[in-house]
Amino acid sequence: MKTVLLLIFKVIAQLVSYALPYRFFGIFNLFINTVIWNSAKRKFGAMGKGSYIEWPFVINDPENIFIGDNFSAATQLRIETFNSYKGQSFTPNLIIGDNVILNNDCHIGCINRIEIGNNVLGASRIFITDHYHGQISSEDLDVLAAKRPLYSKGAVIIKENVWIGEGVVILPNVTIGENAIIGANSVVNKDVPANAVVAGMPAKIIKIL
Repeated sequence: MKTVLLLIFKVIAQLVSYALPYRFFGIFNLFINTVIWNSAKRKFGAMGKGSYIEWPFVINDPENIFIGDNFSAATQLRIETFNSYKGQSFTPNLIIGDNVILNNDCHIGCINRIEIGNNVLGASRIFITDHYHGQISSEDLDVLAAKRPLYSKGAVIIKENVWIGEGVVILPNVTIGENAIIGANSVVNKDVPANAVVAGMPAKIIKIL
């Protein structure tokens, strides 16, 4: 029965695809995105004018997220702030400034504080976190990785006009100065000075602009 229904569904879908132009589905998708976004954005701590996240996205505890004007993010954005996790309590703050742009598949995790300044531009597959599972010590080895408590070594501060390349990872207790450029696939585990170009795993200074 299931196979028959699936076949019928495919035939109907194919007939509809001939009847309606491709442009129609783009407009329909935009309509659905807009409805979902207008429903979701009311739950944020703050949401500036002209800001938009393209569906699908995953947002956890959005009341801790404060976003400025003209923020945009492409599909598969995942923002997780945690008020609590397996008996732990947190007071996270995630602050995103004006004119920030993130491409597809970006992930931000916050239990402490993350600030992203104005005019930051991010490519795809960026991961920004202010915490770890455990404290990365030998004592942690006695606890299964999935059961270790969350631990923040410090806040993440990304200042204005930073350009973050494809596949970058930004770890806890890091400040990235104004106008810095982070090369693709870099892992940032230390502060980056203003106007610096950094790249590598871990990221190192290539030049100062």
